[in-house]
Amino acid sequence: MKDTQTAIRKYHTDDTDALVSVWQEANALVHSFLADEFVSQVEKDMRNIYLPNAETWVLVKGEQPVGFVALIEDEIGGLFLHPSLHGQGLGKALVAHAVTLKGPLRVEVFERNTIGRRFYEGYGFMFAEKYLHEPSGEMTLKMVMPPS
Repeated sequence: MKDTQTAIRKYHTDDTDALVSVWQEANALVHSFLADEFVSQVEKDMRNIYLPNAETWVLVKGEQPVGFVALIEDEIGGLFLHPSLHGQGLGKALVAHAVTLKGPLRVEVFERNTIGRRFYEGYGFMFAEKYLHEPSGEMTLKMVMPPS
């Protein structure tokens, strides 16, 4: 992607296709271990439930949506960034925006999502609990930010 100005703004329904595309690219990278059937269901839910009902903030580069953070109260329900933009501080910018709005955050991340775990640990999230996410059959870690 060419170098253009980035900004974070509230989700609009016309962002849906672009954000689902970002999710598909990022999900294939970080969640390659998930069953196709589960991923297909999550994609439907992304369009119909998650994006419209969460407090979703969109990272745009120019006018193009390239990432998002979806919040449910003080929990990150989803944080996805186009893989070509990983490692540039843009995911951290989305989390910082969420912290400004909500204070210390919580998140759940699949144990086998090493990219996501490394990101959250680097941001200061700490391990709180481990459980089986039954719909996916995967072990999941609950992580929390320490109070500031």
